Amino acid sequence: MAITNTDLEVTGCGKLAGGGLAVAEVEVLRTSVLAALGEGGGEGVDVVGRVCRGCVRLLPVDGAAVSVMADAGRREIVYASDPVSTALAELQFSLGEGPCFEASAAGGPVLVPELAAGSPAAWPVFAAEAAAYPVAALFTFPVQIGAVRVATLDTYRSTPGSLGTAELATALQVADIAALALSGLSGGGERWLDGDGRWMDGAGMRHREVHQATGMLIAHLDLPASAALARLRAYAFGHGRSLLEVAGDIVAGRLRLDEEFR
Repeated sequence: MAITNTDLEVTGCGKLAGGGLAVAEVEVLRTSVLAALGEGGGEGVDVVGRVCRGCVRLLPVDGAAVSVMADAGRREIVYASDPVSTALAELQFSLGEGPCFEASAAGGPVLVPELAAGSPAAWPVFAAEAAAYPVAALFTFPVQIGAVRVATLDTYRSTPGSLGTAELATALQVADIAALALSGLSGGGERWLDGDGRWMDGAGMRHREVHQATGMLIAHLDLPASAALARLRAYAFGHGRSLLEVAGDIVAGRLRLDEEFR
């Protein structure tokens, strides 16, 4: 079996089955991330991407994403391994609910082995909307730097089923490596977090216009940030549009704040 430290590429092997092999591959991934950070990190998002791609190879999942989240209104997708992972992350941010919010608030894994078995009480709308995608199971893990929860590692698969004990242990180790990757970006060219885990604006933010539109509502309607974002989400959901589209229209002046949001 050939392994390259540059990106945890495993030749001639699918999902890892042996416990000892999985432990070895986790250490290869950790070493790979440390080496990339030690070399200057390259493109910061690429280091986190390495973790997500390794997660998909190590676990019986079809996709993985890491999203930084300081609070409900300050959130960014750092990396998603595939279009479905991107769509699920965007859907959670648009609705303000989902496993990433629950994992971040509770500080523990959120494991849904069969999404079709019933909508979780904490996020029924997300569960219903997620049914439009090839998603049968969801496994989400908080990512912590020290005592501060700064992000989530979100995974899904297209077939139902639980994670085994060894697989769950591997997932928790991968979440720790994701924290390592994020903490290593604090001094790099693409800064996402400072040493305390607080939000830092970075280049290429997917939700920059959402933050701008929220700020415009705060100023125009004299609302707190949470209420302004709630109005954006309600408008987007009520009109069957994405939060990104609505925010773009507000920033561009195509939506009148006084007419649509009072």
